[in-house]
Amino acid sequence: MRPLTHTRRIALMLTAGATALAGLTLIPGSATAAEVPVGNGGYSDERPAGTVGPLDSAGNPVTPQLTDAVADQPVPTNDWWTSLVFKRYADIPHSQPMYGHPLSYRAVASGLEVGYQTQPNVDGAYYNFPHQADLTLGVAGLDSPDTKADGWSDWTVTPYWEDAGHTFRATIGHGSPYVYAEGTGGNAEITTAGSVEVFADEGSTLGITVNGRDYALFAPSGSGWNVSGTTISSDLGGEEYYSVAVLPDQGALDLYAQYAYSFVTGSVVDWDYDESAGQVSATYTLETEAREGDETGTIQALYPHQWEYATDELTDYEYVSPRGVMRVRDGNSFTTRQDVTGVLPALPQSDGVDQAQLATFVNEVAADAEIGFGDTYWSGKQFGRLAQVVPIADQIGETEARDTLLAAMKAGFEEWFTVGGPAEFSYDSDWKTLTGYPASYGSDQELNDHHFHYSYFVFAAATIASYDPAWAEESAWGGMVEELIADAANPARDDDRYPFLRGFDVYAGHSWAAGHQGFEAGNNQESSSESVNLSAGLIMWGEATGDTELRDLGVYLLTTESESIRQYWFDGDEENFPADYQHNTVGMVWSNGASHSTWWTGNPEEIHGINVLPVTGASLHLARDKDAIIRNLEELVEENGGPPVEWKEILWEFQALADPAAARAAYDGDGGGTYEPEAGESWAHVYHWIYTLDAIGAPDTSVTADSPTAAAFSDGTTTTYAAHNYGDTEQTVTFSDGTSLTVPPGSSASTTG
Repeated sequence: MRPLTHTRRIALMLTAGATALAGLTLIPGSATAAEVPVGNGGYSDERPAGTVGPLDSAGNPVTPQLTDAVADQPVPTNDWWTSLVFKRYADIPHSQPMYGHPLSYRAVASGLEVGYQTQPNVDGAYYNFPHQADLTLGVAGLDSPDTKADGWSDWTVTPYWEDAGHTFRATIGHGSPYVYAEGTGGNAEITTAGSVEVFADEGSTLGITVNGRDYALFAPSGSGWNVSGTTISSDLGGEEYYSVAVLPDQGALDLYAQYAYSFVTGSVVDWDYDESAGQVSATYTLETEAREGDETGTIQALYPHQWEYATDELTDYEYVSPRGVMRVRDGNSFTTRQDVTGVLPALPQSDGVDQAQLATFVNEVAADAEIGFGDTYWSGKQFGRLAQVVPIADQIGETEARDTLLAAMKAGFEEWFTVGGPAEFSYDSDWKTLTGYPASYGSDQELNDHHFHYSYFVFAAATIASYDPAWAEESAWGGMVEELIADAANPARDDDRYPFLRGFDVYAGHSWAAGHQGFEAGNNQESSSESVNLSAGLIMWGEATGDTELRDLGVYLLTTESESIRQYWFDGDEENFPADYQHNTVGMVWSNGASHSTWWTGNPEEIHGINVLPVTGASLHLARDKDAIIRNLEELVEENGGPPVEWKEILWEFQALADPAAARAAYDGDGGGTYEPEAGESWAHVYHWIYTLDAIGAPDTSVTADSPTAAAFSDGTTTTYAAHNYGDTEQTVTFSDGTSLTVPPGSSASTTG
């Protein structure tokens, strides 16, 4: 189904409106700032004194660059095209390169540059398909001082140019080989970046080759094109529209001409979680309008993570992209269908752990259970660290430690969710975003990483909700959790306070981290695993609070991004990285390629580990491709000249998803439990993870279930089935091999069938 407006968002909007009518609560020390109450907590409508919001690179405040038609709409900041709205550099008022694939684009004063790069640059740790303009689309005489966004949908956007005598707008999108152009004030004008070879001249349709790439230009019927050197123009027969398409080969001209006047006006993804089948489907639809005739079809190019699971017929045409081969669909829509790998609050109880040793580790965490308030990221990691230990403490009967951990987490949340203390959240009405202060890593100035930071908050809040539902009520502290969810992953398209899915790119299949997309390489994402952490948090929060809309959103996001990670970070099929690229895993995916690196270090351990942490019961999806895990770690050892030194415990946990015995041997042989682990980890969790998987075997992701919080494990001879029931009545979980497991309310259970 298409996700509906989230009812809790409506309730919170009404609460904020009632507050405005009744009179705002002034924050001490501020003459203008006001607290917006949300349940027992709230956020400020202004930033704390001495802090900043979005800035350009020179330190000047920036606001979204939108036309009047969309000026009041929440803009999805972290996307493939958001340099259109967030002008990171004052001397670049148009855009950075934007990579839609197969085409790349850049807005310039004279219109829209368009290119199709088919040859990668490979340089050590990096590979990229840089933007290279083949054509610049516009109208004659256009010299716009800037470019703004005039509209957008789930994966398309419409840039807009205007000067004293001209206007120009172009609709572009992921997977679309077309650009749909409209202009006034002059003839259509296309400038080429090289000599023009005409291979077809059929009046209103012109086939050309520029820089070795084949394009088709479509003017309204009855008009034609004039080629003069590197300038191609048309009076459009008095009309104001034309389209351009990049062709997979010249033989595709007739097919592409069929849809030349079927202009895309929007794009929508609809997802459906079939709980009983353990599968999620997603339908990707382009909305169109016939500018002439009655044809409303179109063409789409699918990424590997889409076409491998597509249920619709595809053509034999293909494109090159930084993600591998894109395959062509003749039609307005296509549907993918994938098995769902479940999440668990903790691995199941087993006889593989030493209860006394585990209890010691658990109580060590409880003895130092306190949330600091440095910033949203590092506070978040502290929330995550404690949340991972809570169900382990419960599992082994250490209830006092469990309750200590829960109390520390509640206290931390309540401080963050109360305005005026050392930490708080502030809503920016210009950018329609909620930012936590203290901020870090550009979460304030660049709108970066909200999905990373808030993933830990949501995951930890779901843990509290499973033990104390009253705390998670909207009228208590759950309302503020929902605010964080709405900022990072709003399921509603018609919310006027937060954009739909701020950072998740539904067509690319993963999130983007940069809020401004202010790079020549486009946007980027480093820690895909922290993005998955948010999706898992949505599943668990939705289950714990009975919100199936958020749960199903989490299932769709996690399942989709899991395959993107396998394909584009780990090259699971060994087909998507360039043939001469010497790495089998990357630390960062960029719009135009990827890099075997991180933002802060070149150490192999961090490069290989940044897309693993935090290790939780949501990390089971990585076991879908055990061979990729093994290749990943073999390369790490080769690069490092031996076993890992940094983040050893994270990498052992990763290894345990494919080879638990080897992970336990590494833990036992290299001082596991004797040094300070990574900041978001604890020995209680590491020990429990490694020794449990050694006892029950690695995740068996070929076995699915009719619950999103269930999983199977196999040691080669015995299968262990585990599930968690967040509800208040007994639940029977059925696995795809026919095994059934009865789970008491509010509990975990497991069986060997």
